[in-house]
Formats: sequence, C-alpha cells, structure tokens
Amino acid sequence: MEQPAVRKRPTIRDVAAAAGVSRGTVSRVINGGRWVSPEAQAAVVEAIRTTGYEANQHARSLATGRSNSVAFLLTEPQHLLFEDPNFSILLRGAAQALAERDMPLLLMVAGTKEERKRITAYVTSGHVDGVLLISSHSGNPVAGELLRNGVPTIACGVPLGVADGLGWVAADDAGGARAMTRHLRERGRRRIATITGPMDTPGGLLRLQGYREELGEAADEALVAHGDYTRDSGARAMRELLERAPDLDAVFVASDLMAAGALSVLREAGRPVPDDVAVGGFDDSGLAATLDPPLTTMRQPFERISAEMVRLLLAVVDGQEPATITLPTSLVVRSST
Repeated sequence: MEQPAVRKRPTIRDVAAAAGVSRGTVSRVINGGRWVSPEAQAAVVEAIRTTGYEANQHARSLATGRSNSVAFLLTEPQHLLFEDPNFSILLRGAAQALAERDMPLLLMVAGTKEERKRITAYVTSGHVDGVLLISSHSGNPVAGELLRNGVPTIACGVPLGVADGLGWVAADDAGGARAMTRHLRERGRRRIATITGPMDTPGGLLRLQGYREELGEAADEALVAHGDYTRDSGARAMRELLERAPDLDAVFVASDLMAAGALSVLREAGRPVPDDVAVGGFDDSGLAATLDPPLTTMRQPFERISAEMVRLLLAVVDGQEPATITLPTSLVVRSST
C-alpha cells in the first residue's frame, strides 16, 4: 500500500525563491526588517504567508541575541493577581498586544523578598528582552535593579522613588480624582470623604492629591482614611470614617474593589446609597457595574494602557530612549451617586 507523501516543512530557501530575493533578505525581514526595501519586505511577508513558513524561534534567538519574550512582572502578593480585576485585564491586554507580534508573555509574581531576588536574577540573566513592571511601590528595589542591569523596562503608573531612565504609562490619577470629587459636589454633597490607596503607590498619592485639589480649603483631614486596594481595607476604612465623621454624605474610594467593601459597611450601618451617602470609585474594571447599587466610577483605559506599555517597551528593546505617556480617565455615572 502506497504511503501518503509527507509535506516538507517550508524553509527560508523556499521563502526566498517565492519572493524572488536572497536568503539573507528573508533573514533580515524575519529579524526586524533593517536595511530592507519596502518592496522586498512586502514580497517576503507575502511569501511567508503563501508558503506557510514558521520561523524557528530558537534559531532566531541565537542569531539576534534576544529571547523574543517579555515578562509581565507583578510586584504584589500572589493572591492579588486573582482578587484585583485590574491586574488580569492588564495581563490580558499585554498578552494580546504581544501575540500580534508573535511574542510570548511570561507571567512573574514577586510579592516577597525571596521572590524578588529570584525573579530579578532570572530577568537580568537575559531570559527576557524586557519587563512590563506592574504595581511597583516606592522603596521596592526591583525597578532600580532592572535599571542598573540595563533591562528594558516600562512601568504601569508613575514609578515612585526611581531616577530618570524608566519609561511608564499611567492613567491621569490626579485628574480623575478631581473629576470624581467635582461630580460628588455637583450632586450637592458637602462632607465628602475619601478612602485612599497605599501611600507608597502613585495611585494612592495622586488620587489623594486630586481630591484635595478639588476641595481646596474645604478639605478636611478627618475625612481621609487609608486602604491598600483590597476589599477588606475598604471596609475597615469605611468603618473608621463613620466613627470619626458620621455626618459625611459622600465618599470617593480610590479603587472599585475597596468601594465594594465600603458599600457593604454602609449597608450594615443602615446608611442607604446614594440617598444618605453617595459613593464613587476608580477603575471601572468590570466589578463596578455588578455592585449593589452599580457604582459610579472613573474608567481607566486598561486596554490602551497595556498596548502602549508593550509599544514603548519594544521601542526601548530596539534601542530608543524610554518614553512616558499619561492617558485620560472618564467618568461613568451609575446609581451610587
């Protein structure tokens, strides 16, 4: 019985023949397209499509000195990757942006001293081309280590306590906080409290700054309580505010997850939302619309943040200077205000 013919895997030679160019031109296109005319580039891309050629990633790495992969490095305890919806949205967006460039994304979590040491050693050994640094706290040594070792890095949010040289993409935290506080005032609220994020993060500092800027002389430190972006911390801070300032009539919470905790405490205390206390959040990562009542919040453009982080990181990998981008937030009004 005659055996079916086994289809040979296409090679660079096949692509070159189909495109009418040299094998060297094909190799240059595969490895970044430098010194290739637009016409030759288009011919090679079309030949790759028609032949079904797939580059050998190991061989490409040997030839270019690159791993052709990027790390998504979360400097938070592991459980927050699953509890805080913001991180999963950023992760998905970064993976999609890299998939369009045929590059894998490696998820790394460094929430403890031991994890930071282990992962920093791995990253600085050349196993990835660059790092998307997520949720870096002031005093966290990871950013400095990456910079000192020359690892291309783009941070999510304005990095605190890091010298020039680190690029970043951030939402307009201060502007968003001003907009939410202004919205609460326009709703007729006069005793507006806030639950902040951690004071060693850009979101914690800048959202508090925006809240204070909007209130001006009316700002009252008795109406400020601090959380750590978890649901439990939002609940604790809300209890603290109710004890300290029972006459409050609104609260701007610096994350939707903390706002979920605050809403549960207000419900237990018999303080109906929004009739008695209006509540505004920050993020709009999907959780806000599911709360009871649905939460008015500031929307961060997470998908664009991820895409811009990837774009800036790959530019740094290619030798460009690190850049910074601040993206606007937008008010989403629901039933909690």
